[in-house]
Amino acid sequence: MSSYPPDSAGKPGTQTLPYRTTGGSVSDDEAVPEVNPNDTAGILLERLQAWKHAVGYLENYISATEKVQKAHAKEYEKVLKTVSDPLKEGHHFDQSLGGVAGLFENIRSNTQGIANSHLEAEKNLNGTVLPILGRLHAEIKHKNKEITNGAGKGSKGVSAARNVTQKHIELLGQHSASFDSSGGKVDSSNDPYIIQRGIQHRLHKQVLEENNNRDDLIAVQNNFANFEAHVLKTIQQALAAFLQIVGAQSDLQRGMYTDIVGTAQRIPPEFEWMNFLHRNGNLMIDPSAPKRTVSNITFPNQNHSSTQPLIAGILERKSRAIGALTGYKTSYYAVTPSKYLHQFDDDDNFHKDPSPNLSLYLPDCTIGAIAGEKFNVKGKDASKGKVGSTMAMNHEFQFKAHTPADAEKWWNVIKDASGGNISGSLPTSPTSPVESRNVSGSTMPPQYAEKQAPPLQTQGLAQGPRQTSAMSAGGATPMSAGGIQGAGPQSAYPKSAGPGGI
Repeated sequence: MSSYPPDSAGKPGTQTLPYRTTGGSVSDDEAVPEVNPNDTAGILLERLQAWKHAVGYLENYISATEKVQKAHAKEYEKVLKTVSDPLKEGHHFDQSLGGVAGLFENIRSNTQGIANSHLEAEKNLNGTVLPILGRLHAEIKHKNKEITNGAGKGSKGVSAARNVTQKHIELLGQHSASFDSSGGKVDSSNDPYIIQRGIQHRLHKQVLEENNNRDDLIAVQNNFANFEAHVLKTIQQALAAFLQIVGAQSDLQRGMYTDIVGTAQRIPPEFEWMNFLHRNGNLMIDPSAPKRTVSNITFPNQNHSSTQPLIAGILERKSRAIGALTGYKTSYYAVTPSKYLHQFDDDDNFHKDPSPNLSLYLPDCTIGAIAGEKFNVKGKDASKGKVGSTMAMNHEFQFKAHTPADAEKWWNVIKDASGGNISGSLPTSPTSPVESRNVSGSTMPPQYAEKQAPPLQTQGLAQGPRQTSAMSAGGATPMSAGGIQGAGPQSAYPKSAGPGGI
């Protein structure tokens, strides 16, 4: 029978243990005690079953932990796939160590290490801890067989011997009663004396069996403490190995996460930005460079002759219709090489899109004579596009310059742009252009009915000290010396056209 050294710390071999007391008198006085020796062996075997199941629970626990470690390894492989691809737009990050690209390399490396650590833990649990518990399980089963085949069989022998003794004691009682009832006449084989001696013989054999079984059970009991100490030490050894494996894996995982965090924290705040500026300095804006100004910007055809106005400045224009009561309104005007007279609210090109409020195509207009700082232009507004221009009606626009000299400048430029489409000579007061004009640019005299005198010109005559009358072919209509300026549909044309009249 195997023996295990007692625990020197607890000294289980010398510790007084509680035992079931049956009483010495009982064992000495009763031929067949009521105590069943199988009870002691049975309870010891039951205790071994308890230990075996406890060890089995630990085996299941370690085995489940092993599977979890394997599953964690697979899960961390999935985690690794989330950062396995190169960074999108990764060229924006510095590829050397110490930057964001290096951080992700560190994350990939440590995540792969964590997955490997779980695989290693699973391997070690399966190869180190589970074999320890498996051997202990086998030892408990062997101990169970040992008791069953040793003290267990002895207990069964005691039970058998006690049964034989009990039968002879009952036989003695039967024949003793028969002896009393028959007056002492019995068979020789049934002589109570012989039966009593047979009982002594069998009782002696029974006692030997009982004592041998008792010694075996005591040895089992004494060895049980050592065996249980051995079981506990083995369990402690297995759990220590378990802790070492899973603790090492946990420490390794913690260390890897710590390394990831440390790598991120060691990146200087300006590291990526400064390296980005170094790589892409040609694409970045120099803060020390001066700001752009429109005056310093050039573009194709900026100074093309068609973009430069022939004249531009402030003029006043008399409002039409109901607005005529308000008098003149100041605006900014420009005559372009495209022969347009454009009106704007002001000359500001920046705060709003400079779209003209009025556009007169001068070749299609008729220019009235100039009077001081005033002159008239009659034509259609072309600022509304082709459709709007087609549907627009001719209007007479009255302009006023700051000075007569400015008015003469404007008038001359407008006259040249219109191709000389003027309606009269230079008067002292503004006159209206004719309703219809000659598209060729030459001024023609009005057509009158045969032998009919032309109407008398009463508007736009010079206010000088002398006036010269001229008679028409009929000799009845006087004409001004300075020429005739048309004042409307009924105005007369001058005899010859020119900027200064006749």
